[in-house]
Amino acid sequence: MGSSEDDAALVARTVAGDRAAFGVLVERYTGQARRVARAVLGDPDDADDAAQDGFLSALVKLAQYDARRPFGPWLMRIVANAATDRRRRRTVRRAEPLDPSLVGGGPRPDAIAVRSELGERLRAALKELPERRRTAVVLFDVEGYSHAEIAGILGIPEGTVRSEVFHARRRLRTLLADWKEQVR
Repeated sequence: MGSSEDDAALVARTVAGDRAAFGVLVERYTGQARRVARAVLGDPDDADDAAQDGFLSALVKLAQYDARRPFGPWLMRIVANAATDRRRRRTVRRAEPLDPSLVGGGPRPDAIAVRSELGERLRAALKELPERRRTAVVLFDVEGYSHAEIAGILGIPEGTVRSEVFHARRRLRTLLADWKEQVR
């Protein structure tokens, strides 16, 4: 039995009034929902809120879900829309970055420091991309969705998804080019 069958069964149980079944779906997709929301918003706290908004919205729309289609992409489209709505609504405010002493516990080995710095550089580079391009490349390269699935999630043609991923990767290579030079 594949995970899509499991998802469809959980959806059916939820629609029939089994609240615990929806909890299983939330548990199964929380990490992915947060990553998709973060791709749209950039801010982890906003992303958590947007993921919650997305789950709530999905719960309300659950009766509209077509069990013949995969649940994950349907849910991620709702989460991406919730994140986009939240980004439109939020006031222009700058979150203070976390104090590094709160994040890391003491000195870190070089490899972890390098990886952490690359992660920061990558997040900063992703923020430079237009929202749709950033979301497409994260869904494709990080989440492993196909171009067709991303087209469904974002509501754009598959060819546009391919173009967005291509241009996002090219721009990221440019933005991160000097990183490779520093590491060597």
